[in-house]
Amino acid sequence: MIKLFYEISNFHIRKKSFFIKEICFLLKNEGMHIGNINYIFCNDNFLLNMNRKFLRKNFYTDVIAFNYSIHRHISGDIFISVDRVYDNSKQWNQFFLYELKRVMIHAVLHFLGYDDHNHMDKTIMKKKEEFYLNLFQL
Repeated sequence: MIKLFYEISNFHIRKKSFFIKEICFLLKNEGMHIGNINYIFCNDNFLLNMNRKFLRKNFYTDVIAFNYSIHRHISGDIFISVDRVYDNSKQWNQFFLYELKRVMIHAVLHFLGYDDHNHMDKTIMKKKEEFYLNLFQL
C-alpha cells in the first residue's frame, strides 16, 4: 500500500491516485511486490533536521528514504522536501510535477538496489529514472 502524508499545510497532491498507480506500475515492472511505502512531504527545515539526526549530514537535500524492504516486498518511508523540489525544478527548468515525480521514482529505485554513489551507478540510475518518467508522460 502506498500512502501520502503531509508535514506541511500549504502543499497537497491533487490527483494522488495517478502518482500511486505509476509507482505501483514501476514496482510490478521491476518484478517487485508492493509492501508499505509512505511518502511524507515536508519543508527544507524538517528534512534538514532529519538529515542531521539520522544521517549526521548538515545540508539540505530533496529526499531521504528509509528502506524497510524484505526480499521482493518493497517498503519504506520517503521524506521529500517540497522546497528543494521546487528550487530544483527552477534550476533545471523543469515543471514542478515532473521534478516531484522524478524524486518519487528516485527514492523507490534506491529501494530496488539502484545506487548513485559513483559515476557508473549514477548513469544507470538516471537512465532508469528517465525511462519511467518518459513512460509516465504518455
